[in-house]
Amino acid sequence: MAQTQPALILLPKMVKSPPLKALSLFTSSALQGFQHTHQSISFILHLLISSNLFSHSQSLLLKLISGQISSSSFTPSSLFHELTQPHLDSCPTHVLIHEAIINAHVRSQLPEQALFYFNQMIGRGLVPGSNTFNNLLILLIKSNFFEKAWRVFNETKGNVKLDVYSFGIMIKGCCEVGYLDKGFEVLGQMEEMGLSPNVVVYTTLIDGCCKNGDIERGKQLFYKMGELDVVANQYTYTVLINGFFKMGLKKDGIELYEKMKLTGIVPNVYTYNSMICRCCNDGKLNNAFELFDEMRERGVACNVVTYNTLIGGLCQERRVLEAERLMCRMKRDGLRPNLVSYNTLIDGYCSIGNLDKASSLFNQMKSSGQSPSLATYNILIAGFSEAKNSAGVTDMVREMEARGLSPSKVTYTILMDALVRSDNIEKAFQIYSSMEKAGLVADIYIYGVLIHGLCVVGDMKEASKLFKSLDEMHLKPNDVIYNTMIYGYCKEGSSYRALRLLKEMGENGMVPNVASYNSTIRVLCKDEKWTEAEVLLKEMTELGLKPSVSIWNMISKARRKSIPPLRNEFYDLPETSSFPPCRKPKSRLGKRSGSITSNLIQNLPVGMEEADCFHVLPTIVSNLLRLMSEPRHSRRGQVALEASSNLLNPCKFLRRKGDS
Repeated sequence: MAQTQPALILLPKMVKSPPLKALSLFTSSALQGFQHTHQSISFILHLLISSNLFSHSQSLLLKLISGQISSSSFTPSSLFHELTQPHLDSCPTHVLIHEAIINAHVRSQLPEQALFYFNQMIGRGLVPGSNTFNNLLILLIKSNFFEKAWRVFNETKGNVKLDVYSFGIMIKGCCEVGYLDKGFEVLGQMEEMGLSPNVVVYTTLIDGCCKNGDIERGKQLFYKMGELDVVANQYTYTVLINGFFKMGLKKDGIELYEKMKLTGIVPNVYTYNSMICRCCNDGKLNNAFELFDEMRERGVACNVVTYNTLIGGLCQERRVLEAERLMCRMKRDGLRPNLVSYNTLIDGYCSIGNLDKASSLFNQMKSSGQSPSLATYNILIAGFSEAKNSAGVTDMVREMEARGLSPSKVTYTILMDALVRSDNIEKAFQIYSSMEKAGLVADIYIYGVLIHGLCVVGDMKEASKLFKSLDEMHLKPNDVIYNTMIYGYCKEGSSYRALRLLKEMGENGMVPNVASYNSTIRVLCKDEKWTEAEVLLKEMTELGLKPSVSIWNMISKARRKSIPPLRNEFYDLPETSSFPPCRKPKSRLGKRSGSITSNLIQNLPVGMEEADCFHVLPTIVSNLLRLMSEPRHSRRGQVALEASSNLLNPCKFLRRKGDS
């Protein structure tokens, strides 16, 4: 039976031994079941710390916290209470004992306890070192206790030895939670204290700006570095290049990359990966592979991300066989394809309809020791669904569930979309009910799939109900759902409802697609509402959308049907064929008649196009030429002159005739 007496007998032996020998005696006795006391543990800890054997003291404290060393005479908390008694504050090792206890709790990932002993230390006027303070800050931030870290930083910075690293940790924490203003505030405090921010601090804040969408602020900070002679390194350039690309500022990103090389800074693997990713996203695979070759020439080792990016780029271009060959090359280079590698390639084969190869890769992945993820199964379920292979879909769902993976909202969306495409809207709603029973809440994409299915089968009553219910569920319809509803209303011939949704889209800052405009204009023209159709056409062109020729023709046709024929002496003249052959003019117009005719013939097509009257052009020209031969002061001659003037200004002509 373990007793405390042997430990008390052991204590004098430890006192007489060197520190490491004493620790060996302590450890062996603990393994033999000796139960140590406060006194024996306090002695060995002070001995180790006073001998600068901090790693050994830390290891001992970790064993006490984890319970590897225990005793019936104390608990870890009671032991630490004894070790940190106020009357021991004058002891030379007391500050170091406090710090050791704080750091042990930090390493044990116990933020609350670490903070408790830190506050106790500060409360007694003891000053912890910057390393202990920094370790505590890191743990609090990593444990999602940013507010506590912020409070500790601001309330105790006058009582703690801070260094550049302390400020860097806090700036990084601010950036991670999106508090950029606080990050810049910390930078200002740092400068006020006379500390010079180093390249790591600036890079951290620039990265925070880029990740939080404030690229302009990040760029200004980059230029400030240059003004202060703080030399940007590979990481500084890389985070800003990444930031430019994420904000769609490709030109700025490429220019910064070129500047980086001109300043003699060799891009690292992260820089190259960023550039290769940009090229792949832009479909510039040749440029991506040029960068890939450049990496190897410069001796920059490619990593799995490099290969995965290129494999993804090839698959996007449907060059799946080349992508597979690249994965083989990746293996030859000593890199093991990861889950992303296999998922990307499997998706590539699914996209070209080669499900046999996709399934083969799936089995190969499992054989290599990789466990399929939910994303893997979703890719294959989508592939089998697209191919209308219901057996394959069922097998994948069963295997997924057998592995303990529950279908996600993405899985359900894929299944419902497949059923909608097969016109099986009833089954799609059954899957929707199953999803709700599983405790998953539908998102806007799922509702989009269901609304699309209802619109396709023409059930606009149910589609409208579902659309209106989105507001009750605090979901905002996206442009896809609006365009789908417009399609449905146009399909049933309801131009009023389609117009209402087009207006609503504009009010919500969305731009309808060309199909929505075309469908609505088509229905309006069918209802002979060509005025509303023209308004939409104008709106469409102002947005930079290009109407098809058929839409222009449709509006013209609707307008001709709606406007009664224009009548006057000129238009009431018989067709050209009823006139005798034209004689040489004998009027007093002389050369002037020829100039009027020439001017009219040159400008008439322009005027006719504006007035949309090309269908009467041959008759008008023939009759007008015939009238030009009449005497100037005759009734018909006057009609000819008036007609030539009006036709050269068709808008005035139509307006005047419309008024009469």
